[in-house]
Amino acid sequence: MSGAAALNAVRRSAELTKLGDGAAVDLVVIGGGITGAGIALDAAARGLSVVLAEKHDLAFGTSRWSSKLVHGGLRYLATGNVGIARRSAVERGIMMTRNAPHLVRAMPQLVPLLPSMSAASRSLVRVGFAAGDGLRKLAGTPAATLPRSRRIDARRAAALAPTVRRDGLDGALLAYDGQLIDDARLVTAVARTAAQHGARVLTRTAASDAMRDAVTLTDTVTGESLRVSARAVVNASGVWAGEIDDSIRLRPSRGTHLVFDAATFGNPVAALTVPIPGEINRFVFAMPEQLGRVYLGLTDEDAPGAIPDVPEPTPGEVRFLLDTVNTALQTALTEADVIGAYAGLRPLIDTGAADARSNKGQSRTADISREHAVTESPSGVITVIGGKLTEYRYMAEDVVDRAVALRGLPAGRCRTRNLPLVGAPANPVAAQRSSTELPGSLVARYGAEAPNVIARATCARPTDRVADGIDVIRAEFEYAVTHEGALTVDDILDRRTRIGLVAEDRRRAIAAAEEMLANSAR
Repeated sequence: MSGAAALNAVRRSAELTKLGDGAAVDLVVIGGGITGAGIALDAAARGLSVVLAEKHDLAFGTSRWSSKLVHGGLRYLATGNVGIARRSAVERGIMMTRNAPHLVRAMPQLVPLLPSMSAASRSLVRVGFAAGDGLRKLAGTPAATLPRSRRIDARRAAALAPTVRRDGLDGALLAYDGQLIDDARLVTAVARTAAQHGARVLTRTAASDAMRDAVTLTDTVTGESLRVSARAVVNASGVWAGEIDDSIRLRPSRGTHLVFDAATFGNPVAALTVPIPGEINRFVFAMPEQLGRVYLGLTDEDAPGAIPDVPEPTPGEVRFLLDTVNTALQTALTEADVIGAYAGLRPLIDTGAADARSNKGQSRTADISREHAVTESPSGVITVIGGKLTEYRYMAEDVVDRAVALRGLPAGRCRTRNLPLVGAPANPVAAQRSSTELPGSLVARYGAEAPNVIARATCARPTDRVADGIDVIRAEFEYAVTHEGALTVDDILDRRTRIGLVAEDRRRAIAAAEEMLANSAR
């Protein structure tokens, strides 16, 4: 069963060749982000024959540029969207207890009570955290998985977030939410689990001329194309959805994060959560992350125009994030402290709604609903747009249900609520031996599969780090190529690991990545 979940160049080539035989499949999914991977898994788990086609690599787009949070929906409850708030809390609980307990952990979020925070704002946060506790209970997530919120004193607050401003610090409010070890790793785990259930996961495969019952797939490595017949075609290409279905209208929103060495924030344990001045229920977060980093985010800005493959932060967004977090820090940060940055585009649905508070004629992207929609184009392609990472499983269920109803696909009921992903202890790929003596960083990224990463390694010095100061071992690079579908250096450095977020780290690790790719080609 473990081999069924392995993605690599040999498997990709064989599956493209088999597709060329001309047999129809039940479902072709276009897009290898979290939504497309989730749809492929849901459909394959129901017994459908599935092809997932991704133009670039798994998690190439928006799905690797998130805050790495599995939100409980508190923000949406505050804006009156009870439905999405409850669903978010339910889906968070499913991920943390059943689907991916190895990839999601409870992250403490600390709101410092500083003189600049009004009594009304403090009360609002307290009420919000209490409502979050209620959502957790309603969703059936135990307090052992997500602890209850509480108030802590100034000493404890400084221990959790050592660089917090001390002048006038009156303790802090502390709550918990879900945090992914990495969003791109979640996408990879979902895609590999889909492959485990029989889906053909094809990266570097571009889709074009999509219709109700067929789509052209082009291998961008060889340039060869083939026409694939399908009972249903689903467009899950996110902000690029309009390239497949020109009836789609999106309003992309850019979310930017800055990357810091964790030492700059005193190696925090909690996410420092800072209210945005002049805003209600909006915050920036300085979140402790893997590889000894802190990510600071997030912005929510209109991003009109052409959709770039890799969005870039703007100077204004960098300044906004620094200015906001500095209101809560003892010593102000500057751009010189920033060692990396990234931006992603949210595929928000363009409602055309006007904003009565501005003269721009449009609502702010921060105020646009994160609901998803499933539509059918005039050509018969089923498209899913909108949504949020936390709800990927729910969205996938909705899409497959719609495809089954519209096209009469021979599928059973959705199985993903209780389906463990690759790396979860209950998944068949889980190693049979203990991972207790393995590096904690390896277990955090691979869960119960961690022993396999070393056991399957054939490279020299598999447990050596890929570079000094980076807690990724050489066996992880090899596993990315042999089991996780990495075909290029960028796949390894930017998506299977997040080493590439810091240019100097990339420079030091690139030789090891090149070595693993060269070894796999022999």
